[in-house]
Amino acid sequence: MTNEKIIIANLKCSGCAATINKELSGIAGVSAVKVDVDHDAIDITYDQIERKVIIDKLHKLGYPEATEKNGLLMQLKSYGSCIVGRMSN
Repeated sequence: MTNEKIIIANLKCSGCAATINKELSGIAGVSAVKVDVDHDAIDITYDQIERKVIIDKLHKLGYPEATEKNGLLMQLKSYGSCIVGRMSN
């Protein structure tokens, strides 16, 4: 088991957190996800998957790791993910 804190960009609210939690929890091998909106962080526990799978999913949702380039397209994707999270929460 790997337990890790990932710092991301574009995390704004509980809608963002809901989308991230739902999407990451749906990845086979992920056993726990906790999103900390106040610190732009995700605590995640996973096993038998590569970290890249998690990072790629976050990137696709518009929440790149804080070390990645965060252009306008990434920010727009995160707003879309945020809206979906708010509607489904």
